[in-house]
Amino acid sequence: MPTLRYSPSAFRLLSILLVLLGLAHLGQAQVQLRGVVRDRETQEVLPFASIAVLGTTNGTTTNLEGEFTLVVKELPAQLLVSELSHVRDTVRVTAGGELLNITLAPASVVLPEVKVASYPFQLVDRAFRNLARNYRRSYYGRAFYRQITRIDNEPTELQEVVWNVKSNPARIEGTTLAQGRYAGVQAPISLNNFSVYTRRYGLFDIRQDSTTSLALFSPNVEKNYLLELKGIVGEDSTGGVAEIGFETRPELAYQAQGTVWIDLETNQVVRYRVVQPSFTGSTSNPRQKFTNAKLTIEMAFKPGGASGVAPLELMKMDLTTDLTEPGKEPLAIKVTSFTYFYNQSTTNPRLPYTQASLNDRDLDAIRAKPYDPEFWANNPVVKRTPAEDEVVSAFEKKGAFGSMVKGQTRKPARR
Repeated sequence: MPTLRYSPSAFRLLSILLVLLGLAHLGQAQVQLRGVVRDRETQEVLPFASIAVLGTTNGTTTNLEGEFTLVVKELPAQLLVSELSHVRDTVRVTAGGELLNITLAPASVVLPEVKVASYPFQLVDRAFRNLARNYRRSYYGRAFYRQITRIDNEPTELQEVVWNVKSNPARIEGTTLAQGRYAGVQAPISLNNFSVYTRRYGLFDIRQDSTTSLALFSPNVEKNYLLELKGIVGEDSTGGVAEIGFETRPELAYQAQGTVWIDLETNQVVRYRVVQPSFTGSTSNPRQKFTNAKLTIEMAFKPGGASGVAPLELMKMDLTTDLTEPGKEPLAIKVTSFTYFYNQSTTNPRLPYTQASLNDRDLDAIRAKPYDPEFWANNPVVKRTPAEDEVVSAFEKKGAFGSMVKGQTRKPARR
């Protein structure tokens, strides 16, 4: 049988061509897109909007600044952009490199033609029963937590941790620390255990006595709350997401008010926001007291839970209060934190998850873990949610914990 023969020079030329073609293919195989999503009318950024490549499972969400980064296989690409309370839209992207500025129009809010006073109570009761029925369904993954403490508008603490986390459709069930880091300066108070509120709070707790529960999602909703159906986000009143305002009845000592969004078809809680003006807290210094305290809690769940349940996607905790001490001027305290859940599945990795305790000490747990600079430098979740430049700059000027500051040599955390 005849064979083909190549001269050495021809073979080298063919090899070079194949390498160049391979590099060209690799260059076209992945394209990184960057952009920001805003409200079309107010131009305000939209945190945690969903961006997905149409017809695929490839997608991401925007960070707190409305920014996103998404790698696509090829261009052009059709992006489906959506966010609760806004009309979803598709964007055709033909070229990478430029920052995409995407705007979404506010969704129309439709009130049902027939208003029944008991209707919002029925919706909340259905959502409560849905949570109770699916409470044992567990999700396993990771969560990135960032907390910034400010005293009189000056940043005094910056804490970041990554937890291995077990959650259900109502709350976090347990965590184990994967990595953590902390920066702080000398201050009258430290709130490095603030994460306990995130790890202990939930919409519903099956272990709690339902007859005395003050939670919105309980059998006592009519006794404890006033509800108002603000509208239905969607095309008509037969589908979409109901927006319900709630507040505790004035005769209760516990005071709270907020908004909950419930999917009408699946009875899933999509988002929940509550403000607790009656929040109480204490410090280890008996001379110090918190006054005018207000805690704002927000929870968001991954959209599209066809079975009526979905894992947590976001939790936010914001505390504002005044710290008073005899003989001293009050100090304005502001603590902001968010937790972003990712890499979630129903497969149990058999890790030692522990429930949060009021005796937990975040800083002790962080210091007990060897500091891994590569973990933080190459972690895409940390990169997609950059800390505010003014916060980093403030710590840099004060020389607080060089491992938290850009451009400085990272050192292992001291035990």
